[in-house]
Amino acid sequence: MIKWIGFFIFPEVRLELDKKRRTGRTAVKMTGAEIIIESLKKEGVEHIFGYPGGAVIPIFHQLFDAPFNFYLARHEQGAVHAADGYARASGRVGVVIATSGPGATNLVTGIATAYMDSVPLVLFTGQVSTEMIGNDAFQEADITGITRPISKHNYLVQRVDDLARIIKESFYIASTGRPGPVVVDVPVDVSRAETKFAYPEQVNLRSYKPVYKGHPLQISKACKLIEQSKRPVIYSGGGVISSNASAELREFVKKTGIPITTTLMGMGAYPETDPLSLKMLGMHGTCYANQAVHDSDLLIAIGARFDDRVTGKISEFIPEARVIHIDIDPSSVSKNVQVDIPIVGDCRQILAEINKMVKAPDIGEWIDYLQKLKVENPLTYKDSGSRIKPQHVVERIYALTGGKAVICTEVGQNQMWAAQFFEYSEPRSFISSGGLGTMGFGFPAAIGAQIARPDRRVIDIAGDGSIQMNIQELIVAVQHRLPVIIAILNNGFLGMVRQWQQLFYDKRYSHTCINFQPDFVKLAEAYGAEGIRVEKKEEVDAAIERALSITDRPIIIDFRVDREENVYPMVPAGKTIKDTITRELL
Repeated sequence: MIKWIGFFIFPEVRLELDKKRRTGRTAVKMTGAEIIIESLKKEGVEHIFGYPGGAVIPIFHQLFDAPFNFYLARHEQGAVHAADGYARASGRVGVVIATSGPGATNLVTGIATAYMDSVPLVLFTGQVSTEMIGNDAFQEADITGITRPISKHNYLVQRVDDLARIIKESFYIASTGRPGPVVVDVPVDVSRAETKFAYPEQVNLRSYKPVYKGHPLQISKACKLIEQSKRPVIYSGGGVISSNASAELREFVKKTGIPITTTLMGMGAYPETDPLSLKMLGMHGTCYANQAVHDSDLLIAIGARFDDRVTGKISEFIPEARVIHIDIDPSSVSKNVQVDIPIVGDCRQILAEINKMVKAPDIGEWIDYLQKLKVENPLTYKDSGSRIKPQHVVERIYALTGGKAVICTEVGQNQMWAAQFFEYSEPRSFISSGGLGTMGFGFPAAIGAQIARPDRRVIDIAGDGSIQMNIQELIVAVQHRLPVIIAILNNGFLGMVRQWQQLFYDKRYSHTCINFQPDFVKLAEAYGAEGIRVEKKEEVDAAIERALSITDRPIIIDFRVDREENVYPMVPAGKTIKDTITRELL
């Protein structure tokens, strides 16, 4: 019973009420905006990215003194990419808040990026009042309709009484099973309305029951097939990193001695410095990885989805191999490639079970053959005197950081060179837009990654085209004193498109030359960052060392690289490894 003296509540009683309010053991009336804040606290959220607007003013009113680190992006797309980078680097759910209409639609590219790469995000968007929905009200957009194909799930909150439950479900859906973005659209009147707040302790969704434990019979079959194989290859994808299964994967490789190749999203799950590593496969993968997969009699796919950049022409992909596919998403199994032994479940749990019973196959001749392939087909490039080769820049970044940096990339040639010439040895150390291929992703993602990993230097390896798509986020890094390094491989072209124009379209460089561009050093200085220009090969190391010595602001290094350098090897889209283009063939 509350003890009153006039209108005064004894302090100890007030403290008890506050405690109950925080723990949810009693139903206390709150506005929808307050419920959002309290729910985020209960989910352990520390960092939020976003941009205010009219429909989310009630939420931002509560954010004013809330215990979160809020990062005001300068464009909503920058906010969602930063949250994405934070999620990939930390393994936690990224959180975004944006307003209705254009604020919400500006998130769409970032939502699709996260969806394609299975990144856990919860995005709160403002919406016009419930009674105005469908009336073309000011700054109204049907964001749940727009994002339905590109989100794991979305909600339009129509009653404040449902808000706490929806938030609990959103974090659960985003972070379990195959992770992905969840959109929560909150009408402004729901933010203002009041209800009794009690945060659910559990989630029970009848239609959503992720399977984590693999079927024992399927695991037993897989082990027998592995032991009988003569030319096995492990094909490891981003699912291994999402499920934090790197240790189990490494144990599996060590126990079986099977060589391993990874997708772009899977790099770092297994150390690329290890002799059994074949590095990346696919369109711009190593020749020896692609040849090994083609020649294999067993492909063990773990957390990978057989996308077109890996398979090329599917009818001629792995002509002699049987396939074991481990994936938590049943819809990915046998979707593109027919599978012999499907195992639906969590990579980490399934690998742990396999490691208990599997025996190493007899594959000595196979290993010798692959080692010979590696020696005969190394990743290489031609030196050109004092001119700067982009591959050389990536190699020197690797050497001068000791391989301990977190590398983010934009999309295009810069992305592929970063994948090829930096040796990744840890999970969550390579962050890039794989499925959607989003230009402008890398730098805001690097901001999020630096927030998640203050113990590591984060470097965005960028092109001079893609870096301009979200360059406004530079002020965010300056404001928060984030020492993100932007290494621009500046060739004056939209490089990957120009490469395709050169190889397949008679060198008609239609609108891919972007020589008319800003002075990146002056641009950096205008934002309050550091700017360094590098025009000669002998200046590369000093520039990188200078950037690494700066720890209180972002740094742009403008590397003026060889203009028409191409990414090799290259398997043309829809072709096979016999059609691989290498420098020597040109």
